[in-house]
Amino acid sequence: MSELPAVRGLVLAHGAFAEGIVDAVRQITGVGEEALGALSNQGCSPEALEDRIRAWLPDGGPAILFTDLLAGSCGVGARRVCRERDQVVVVSGINLALLLDFVLHRDMPLDELVPRLLARGRAAVGCLPERYGEDAHRAVSSR
Repeated sequence: MSELPAVRGLVLAHGAFAEGIVDAVRQITGVGEEALGALSNQGCSPEALEDRIRAWLPDGGPAILFTDLLAGSCGVGARRVCRERDQVVVVSGINLALLLDFVLHRDMPLDELVPRLLARGRAAVGCLPERYGEDAHRAVSSR
């Protein structure tokens, strides 16, 4: 039985956010660019950003494009490129816990890895005292 190729990840974000969070992941885990890359939208037209995403993607291999926001240039560019490729997924609203889990489990198939990452990212968001987190969904949806 052949092994599946490890999933590659690319963080797309505004300003220096991508480089900063990827640097933190690398310091903690020791992974390199073969696992997780960083790309800023700074100074890029939407077309140039999409071209840079395409140039980074592996040929036919699985990849996740992590974006800071689903809307905005990074999210829009990632979604456009994702529509062109079967093995590419977009995950938005990233945090450090989600990216750490990605690099530690990127050998999983995409259909198992992506739900795991979404759950891990959501579970990492919280606050103290906990009373401020109560009814948080209702507070956001009522505005």
